[in-house]
Amino acid sequence: MKSLRFSSFLFVGVLAVFFATTAMACTPLGVGAKASVDGSVMVSHTCDGWYDHRIKIVPGGEHKPGEMVEIYNILCYDTRPDRPLKKVGEIPQAEKTYTYFHIGYPFMNDQQLMMGEFTWSGRDELGSPEGLFYIENLEDLGLARAATAREAITVMGELAEKYGYADGGETLVIGDKKELWVFEVCGPGLWNRESGRPGAHWAAQRVPDDEVFVGANRARIGVMNFEDKENFMYSTDITKLPEQMGWWKPGTPFHFADIFNPEPYGYPYYQARREWRALNLVAPSQKFDVLGEYEHYPFSVKPDKKLRVKDIMDIYSDHLEGTDYDLTKDAASEPFGNPNRWPTPVSVRPEDRKGMDWERPIAMFRCSYSFVSQSRDWLPNPIGGVLWFGQDAPDTTVYVPIYCGVTELPKPWTTGKRAEFDRDSAWWAFNLVNNWANLRWDAMYKVIREKKAEFENEFFSMQSEVEENALARYKEDPAKAVAYLTKYTNDNLNKVEKGWWNFAFHLIGKFYDGGIISEEGKMTSPGYPAGYLKKVGFGDLTIRDLELKKVQETKK
Repeated sequence: MKSLRFSSFLFVGVLAVFFATTAMACTPLGVGAKASVDGSVMVSHTCDGWYDHRIKIVPGGEHKPGEMVEIYNILCYDTRPDRPLKKVGEIPQAEKTYTYFHIGYPFMNDQQLMMGEFTWSGRDELGSPEGLFYIENLEDLGLARAATAREAITVMGELAEKYGYADGGETLVIGDKKELWVFEVCGPGLWNRESGRPGAHWAAQRVPDDEVFVGANRARIGVMNFEDKENFMYSTDITKLPEQMGWWKPGTPFHFADIFNPEPYGYPYYQARREWRALNLVAPSQKFDVLGEYEHYPFSVKPDKKLRVKDIMDIYSDHLEGTDYDLTKDAASEPFGNPNRWPTPVSVRPEDRKGMDWERPIAMFRCSYSFVSQSRDWLPNPIGGVLWFGQDAPDTTVYVPIYCGVTELPKPWTTGKRAEFDRDSAWWAFNLVNNWANLRWDAMYKVIREKKAEFENEFFSMQSEVEENALARYKEDPAKAVAYLTKYTNDNLNKVEKGWWNFAFHLIGKFYDGGIISEEGKMTSPGYPAGYLKKVGFGDLTIRDLELKKVQETKK
């Protein structure tokens, strides 16, 4: 997630300090084809913060010479009234484009190309107010103009170098039908198009097919092998500025993360804790140690067992349960085991803990949306590419399959206000459930997880049959498969949207005033845990007054 735009180095420095205390961050994963159960290349993303949750299908097609593409900043904030879009320029349109799916951070096209994103900001010296693009602009253009991960990296890298990159440091996890790549980009420093220098620094590294990548708001590409063109790609003159600035010396390893992101933002374990947790969940046998912000985990790892889509969804529901950092067991979770921690400004933190923060889990209440995608080379594109999409927080959402060939989506998933409650938006149904659960997390979370599984298990059980039916139609006429999957996707989205609104109101009627309504209509009041009651002094004042009364009576 991004938190700032570069306009001057001083301004950036001030903003970086501010946003580090309230960082809106995310945790993408990528799974190589030989690391997944069915041979899918998988990409996932949690979009943690107030970002555009509305899915828009942007049709591809043939384009005439002279057509232009308008560039707006900052697209990911498009649902925020306080962050209006600004047109910053135009570039020539490509001769041919693919249909793609735009959202806060665009994530899929009809060629089974998928992208997940996270921010790491990087050095203030790399800020470029003359740059044209933010990361979501590059994602839009990459998805519109590329069919593979390598092509997308080339498209985005060339455009960033030509027109300039204005955003903070960013990472994209990019998957296609065969390969999984990690693309990292940051600004060029003081730059303009007349300078003759490239307008961005970027690098990309391929993830081995049998391994898994995880990233969390710090650059993850380490030592680069400039001779290995099969597994590394990089920008023009990538070593020149680092050498001039004294960030790197020729003859020493060129460690991308250390050079361009030497000071990760946030408290010391803001990024590393999530990387540690996800790596230990996919490869527990390796027993990864807890590392700090200046230490690096392996770029990618082999999982102990091949992963399913549901495994990634479960990782996205994690609150550090069963570890020393379990957010459902500490004092702040009491009395009902609530893992959610609201943002805490520096101004209200204890004087000796200004640089500290709450532990940062993978599952976050402030998430706008999340997804897990599958790209499969043995199926035609409209069938092989599917993105399991969930609105709001990943631990209380329902992931619904959206096939990459669909031509339309229901209105509640493509529109919606965020600055006020919007009954016509699917997002608000999920946000309502997540917020209501805070009243009595221990009781409601179990019910929510059961309802969530009810929908998702149906979708998983139907997947093979649906895709077999779609394939049969595809062999007759590809348009028939597209129509079939469009209807299937829309039916599911409509069912989940209506069902989750009904479920939200069910929870409101079942859990209120500290009580729980039974199926028979009887209210029970489970109260508070005994240990918590003792800790907060339950009954202390009564005991004090009774003892005081005894003393007074004795004196009489």
